Amino acid sequence: MTNDLSRHDQKLELILRTSARIFAEKSYHSTSMRDISRATGVSLAGLYHYCKSKEELLFLIQDHCFGRVLERVEERIRGVSDPFEKLRIFIDNHLSFFAANMAEMKVLSHEAESLAGDLHAKVSTRKEKYAKLARRILRDIQESTVSEARPSGRATSISNRNGRIDLTVATYALFGMMNWIYNWYDPAGKLSVNQLVDNITRLFLSGFLCSSVEPVTLSGSRTTEKVSVWRTA
Repeated sequence: MTNDLSRHDQKLELILRTSARIFAEKSYHSTSMRDISRATGVSLAGLYHYCKSKEELLFLIQDHCFGRVLERVEERIRGVSDPFEKLRIFIDNHLSFFAANMAEMKVLSHEAESLAGDLHAKVSTRKEKYAKLARRILRDIQESTVSEARPSGRATSISNRNGRIDLTVATYALFGMMNWIYNWYDPAGKLSVNQLVDNITRLFLSGFLCSSVEPVTLSGSRTTEKVSVWRTA
């Protein structure tokens, strides 16, 4: 029974990884189940044993990724009290996972709105939980800079609420920095994942915690649009 389950899981993993690669190369809408069947060596009948439709396959890719990355980060930050350390863990967890799953990252970014109905709702629930975790960490960092002096090397200049970066802006900006790496980052290149994590963490915190620049006042206003942390266009 265990071996059968393991073989099932391994075959599903192969189907999901191959499908993500093809979706990333051709786009979800330009890919057929027959394309996936040819690439995986699994018959069409076999594919439909694992998923009822191409849309469910896209759902499984997204749900699988968000489930794994969320479970991993919750486990890693459990018991950690320093919000700065939590942020570094959050960024490291995100970038380490998706540096090893670049096709999945592209699919999550480009096909964020390709699901509909219950499948879309289920993935959106996971996304919102993940984004709220990031927002809570950033909020705790802001609060800590007000209540206590940080060690040398960390910005300490936030003195009032008017000087703070808006948490919604900060959360989406952080995900924007991390999710864009599939366009330029080469995991086999000269920049290691650890160096990538360090650079993005320092770059983000330098802007997030800096209040020395005078705020820019923009004329006019726009209705706020609800956006996804994974939508790139």
